[in-house]
Amino acid sequence: MDKIISARTGLKGSIKIPGDKSISHRAVMFGSIAKGDTNIKGFLTGDDCMSTIACFRKLGIDIETIGENVTVHGKGLRGLKAPREALDVGNSGTTIRLISGILSAQDFDCVLNGDASIRKRPMRRIIDPLSLMGADIESTNGGYAPLTIHGKKLNAIEYTMPVASAQVKSSILLASLFAEGTTVIREPVASRDHTEIMLNYFGANIKNSKGVITSTPVEELYGGDIEVPGDISSAAFFIAAGLIVPNSHIIIENVGVNPTRTGIVDAFKAMGGNVNIINERSSGGEPVADIEVKTSHLRSITLEGSIIPRMIDEIPVFAVAALCAEGTTVVKDAEELKVKESNRIATMSEELGKLGVTIEETDDGMIIKGGQRIKSGTVYSHLDHRVAMSCAVAGLIGDGDTRITDADCVGISFPDFYEKLESL
Repeated sequence: MDKIISARTGLKGSIKIPGDKSISHRAVMFGSIAKGDTNIKGFLTGDDCMSTIACFRKLGIDIETIGENVTVHGKGLRGLKAPREALDVGNSGTTIRLISGILSAQDFDCVLNGDASIRKRPMRRIIDPLSLMGADIESTNGGYAPLTIHGKKLNAIEYTMPVASAQVKSSILLASLFAEGTTVIREPVASRDHTEIMLNYFGANIKNSKGVITSTPVEELYGGDIEVPGDISSAAFFIAAGLIVPNSHIIIENVGVNPTRTGIVDAFKAMGGNVNIINERSSGGEPVADIEVKTSHLRSITLEGSIIPRMIDEIPVFAVAALCAEGTTVVKDAEELKVKESNRIATMSEELGKLGVTIEETDDGMIIKGGQRIKSGTVYSHLDHRVAMSCAVAGLIGDGDTRITDADCVGISFPDFYEKLESL
């Protein structure tokens, strides 16, 4: 599907965004290995999270879905059954990496596969630490999917992560639930901690002291009620749009504002952006708030270090906003962008280039000269949902109509993105 985005002024109104992708994945996974029912409200029904549901159904878990309400009838830590066929994770890196930690400790074998994009994403980063725990994982493609996992008895490890990655950390923590002994993980920089929060809510014993995470196995996890807040990664597109589209005032309601995820807010504030977190509250251990955004005069910054893992998924749309800032913005330490659904450094540079602007690629990020004029044109999503949505935001400040080809890939994380945009 192609989508036409027309230049606009005056984005105004309040919107609610889909549930947090990371939390939705985890609620289904953890509910499946917990005893009793887990009732999830506000579940993200995007393609990736539905892939997680499909995988656990093949593992013998009864999961009911009625719109954004999901009930997982968990069977406990040892309740999964051998699947009759390969598990298809679709386009979901979260699914394949996290579920590998669980499946490594089962008493059966299984195969994990996904689409063409997944088969290009590096899996050695989970294979290596899980193998140290005793896991037996075969890759028929040199460290990429498909993966064949032979369930084994696991042992605890002490592991220092070479790069901050919530997916790798979570895979190890899930394996640690089944391992003998206390597992210790050292993070170079704090990554999102939804796994620790939710597992402890379900009865796990995970502690974090100054970047040293310990996980001691418990006899059982127990299901509970989860209300999924809005996804700040999805909110980021509207935050950016509200800042750069003239005469705009937007309120984004019920957004998760976990400090490990709010780097995009901090970055925009550092640029002089009028972004306010209001109506703060808590839900299931996760901080939630509304976010108010108004059109702002942005100034360039250098983005590097510990803030990068806190906004890695938001950097594509951050780059669009940086085109409107005064001065030259530099992004460093963001090599992880190269191994997402696409190489987001290259794809954002290539596609925005078709709109008449220049983003200079570097080995670990990009250099973005502010004040460039965005023109009309046709761009390609690369089947990457965040590239498509970032290009849509760019189209709002173009000099005509912007056509996005294969624009429906936004369904991976934000099925009604274009409708929400039109509503403003």
